[in-house]
Amino acid sequence: MRDVDLIVHGVDWLITMDSDRRIYRDGALAVAGDIIVEVGKSDAIMQRYQAKRLLSGHRTVVLPGLVDGHLHSSFQMSRGLADDVGSQEFLFGRMYPYEAALSSEDSYLSALLCAVNCIRHGVTCFIDPGNYHPEQTAKAVAEAGIRAVVAKSSMDIAHSSFGTLPPRFQETTESALTTGLDVVKQFHNSHNGRIRASLSFRGVNNCTDDLIQKMKECADQAGVLIQAHACFAKETRDASMRQHGLPEIERLHSIGVLGSNLLLVHCGWLSPKEPELLREFDVKVVACASSSLHNAYGNILMGSIPELLEMGVAVSVGSDHACSGIVDLPTEMFMLSSAYKEVRLDPKVLPPERLLEMATLNGAACALWQNEIGSLEAGKKADISLFSTDSSDWLPLYNPVSNMVYSAPGATASTVIVAGAVVMEKGKISTVDEQAIYEAVLERQPHILEATGLTASVAPKWPVI
Repeated sequence: MRDVDLIVHGVDWLITMDSDRRIYRDGALAVAGDIIVEVGKSDAIMQRYQAKRLLSGHRTVVLPGLVDGHLHSSFQMSRGLADDVGSQEFLFGRMYPYEAALSSEDSYLSALLCAVNCIRHGVTCFIDPGNYHPEQTAKAVAEAGIRAVVAKSSMDIAHSSFGTLPPRFQETTESALTTGLDVVKQFHNSHNGRIRASLSFRGVNNCTDDLIQKMKECADQAGVLIQAHACFAKETRDASMRQHGLPEIERLHSIGVLGSNLLLVHCGWLSPKEPELLREFDVKVVACASSSLHNAYGNILMGSIPELLEMGVAVSVGSDHACSGIVDLPTEMFMLSSAYKEVRLDPKVLPPERLLEMATLNGAACALWQNEIGSLEAGKKADISLFSTDSSDWLPLYNPVSNMVYSAPGATASTVIVAGAVVMEKGKISTVDEQAIYEAVLERQPHILEATGLTASVAPKWPVI
């Protein structure tokens, strides 16, 4: 018998997401170090391997660790600050002032809270589109024991037709590029390879052609991801037309920056030409249902996610941020699927199998991590999420893929393993002090409200006695 470090055995439903999409009943997997050695039936695995540690998968559904394709770690403490406003007010009246008010310590705390939230919902990796304290995001993610792609947010146009950036965010093209590259040099493939870095021209309309082109050249040379928000509202499309005479993705094509290492978030307001451009250049896309539904961006009503998927575009799913209400990737899957069914009047659009592919395989591809994560098979990293089915949300259980997308909230995750290490077991996170994080967040609330000047804007409309 071969010695391994960990065996997860007796799994009721083990969903591999391998090329054949095999699902094992009474399944098991063996892990040596941070690598999956074999996946199969429990009897066969237990006969071939002996492990230092055994974990029972009885009454669980086991999946590859979920990948959140778009998650602002620094926005985790913004829940409730930007409800019921449009895209322009959301960014320039609420979220940019909030982000500008965050200290380095606040960003660290927010990222810790974000990492805990990920673990509790079976997410083992997320892609952060960038903030102004990326070193704090990396620190928090490293301590929590999960994976992430971190970035420094970069924009070099202070005043655009879409809005004016806070003074803290205003920088030159050279400083935006230099500070972005510093993050890549410092954090890419750090912390035993669990943290990668990307470049990020965060707001397309607030970035010059020069900055975007230079960032793409640097990303190509470094072999890293480059990401941006694009086409998330009618207002951003119209602003691009006014400034450049082209919609956003057509503009990016005209300056030669479309490519397989480019990740564009939202992409709800596409011109007729833009879906084909995304396919032709293998651009990666993230769909974020809750933020569009919460703020009425129109990404579902006007969007083309089902068509992009059928065209072969790698589209993942992202929870975006806490100010949309939830940071729960399984619930995001339900919202995305159901919202498209409604607007298309077609119950077959975006079936659960497609959504689970988006949250695993496609998420890994969007992070440029597809060779190591996204499926449970020999040679891949041991990122594994066990969801407890001892719950009214899971029962009855005829089809685990259907339940995972349509009924089970992410909070039913019970045990989470990242790179072969158990970071949560039976609901108990071992890597960080959850309660201390919650207490610190409560303590910082008044200071954040005061610093943003949003106290009156977010107070309850009903009398508080």
